[in-house]
Amino acid sequence: MGGFFGTISTKDCVNDLFYGTDYNSHLGTKRAGMVTFDAERGFNRSIHSLERDYFRSRFEDELDQFHACQGLGVISDTDPQPIIVNSHLGRYAVVTVAKINNQREIADELLAQRMHFSEMSANNINQTELVALLINMGNTFVEGINMVYQKIDGSCSMLILTEDGIIAARDALGRTPIVIGRKEGALAVSSETCSFPNLDFKTVRDIGPGEIVKLKADGFEVLQPAFGREQICSFLWVYYGFPASSYEGINVEDVREKNGRKMGEQDDTEVDCVCGVPDSGVGMALGYAEGKNVPYERAVLKYTPTWPRSFTPGNQTRRALVAKMKLIPNGALLKDRRVVFCDDSIVRGTQLRDNVKTFFDYGAKEVHCRISCPPLVYGCPFIGFTASKTDLELITRQIIRDFEGDDKKNLEKYAQTDSPEYQRMVAEIARRLGLSSLKFAKIEDLIESIGMPKCKVCTHCFDGTSYCHQSKSE
Repeated sequence: MGGFFGTISTKDCVNDLFYGTDYNSHLGTKRAGMVTFDAERGFNRSIHSLERDYFRSRFEDELDQFHACQGLGVISDTDPQPIIVNSHLGRYAVVTVAKINNQREIADELLAQRMHFSEMSANNINQTELVALLINMGNTFVEGINMVYQKIDGSCSMLILTEDGIIAARDALGRTPIVIGRKEGALAVSSETCSFPNLDFKTVRDIGPGEIVKLKADGFEVLQPAFGREQICSFLWVYYGFPASSYEGINVEDVREKNGRKMGEQDDTEVDCVCGVPDSGVGMALGYAEGKNVPYERAVLKYTPTWPRSFTPGNQTRRALVAKMKLIPNGALLKDRRVVFCDDSIVRGTQLRDNVKTFFDYGAKEVHCRISCPPLVYGCPFIGFTASKTDLELITRQIIRDFEGDDKKNLEKYAQTDSPEYQRMVAEIARRLGLSSLKFAKIEDLIESIGMPKCKVCTHCFDGTSYCHQSKSE
């Protein structure tokens, strides 16, 4: 996915920028970048790969090179960024959290207009530079940003560092968040509110879908009000959001515990204890244990000294190895026990299948699994939250193909909770993974746990739905 952080202050902001960006590290694993602007020194940028190292260790030695009162940082799962631009709008730098499905079509259109691309990664278009070129087509930043909203198929939130402040623009449907924080003499914007507390920022509010805000050290100005429709990604609360973060004022850990509690109250399976698969399954497991009135125990632990992040490599062989290495079973709590493991989702099932075998090898009598979201039946066209290249990498679609002869046949039936097709699919997933039983959260319970109207929450990966039209007053 990716995340970003920006801040503008009356005094040097580099430490806040460094640590604020670091608090978005759980959102990506490929690259990171920082850029600052100072009236005397101009723009100063640094970009590093994160594929073999972490943000702090890559950038800490460079901090003394940065001296500025405003800057941006980004953790990216796509191309190198920030991009620095010199245009008729002035000099600026831009970072994005985006997934652009039609970037080749847009690029061909821009090339036909004699524009050119300079930032390439593995001979591919750099989508942040593509966004910058679209911005440059406007007479103002607001016009240019709206050009991005109009042209792209997918999603795009962005921060723009100008010589006169920071512009923050949230995706037109609000699929990815931007939150404003404030402290004396400074403002900040971030993908994650968890970046604020230790830097003494207090959350002010979320930027709305399509809203464009300009920040200066002493306050912010709304350049374009929010649009009237919203499709914030439900997976923020299910998987990639940090537990201490809140979106639309709704805390991640609170949603996970509520969702788990509902599952525990409804589940009549006899078990001895419940365990959360670290990290994003823990909150759900705590709620499940309370709802079912069984003890929560740490029967599997994440080895945090060298595996601190939950995302895994794109290479399947390496991904399987990482999945095994970073989780350590606690045999003393597994032997002769009927254990429920709570996890956030099942994508391919590779990691869970290996874990289940290990749990039985360590003496578990029964291994049950409870998942905090419905089955992933549809690939996500809006946010890159998995390394899947095709929908057929989803275990659900493999099973549907095996059942129907076509992985696209009767999808709506397999996505419907408790339909015969749904029950058959879930039973087959359990069989293939070696589970004693498997249950997924109902979409209705997930939405109720989030606490927003369903038409404002994107659930496309579960049920194939897209946004409903709303008036601007809604």
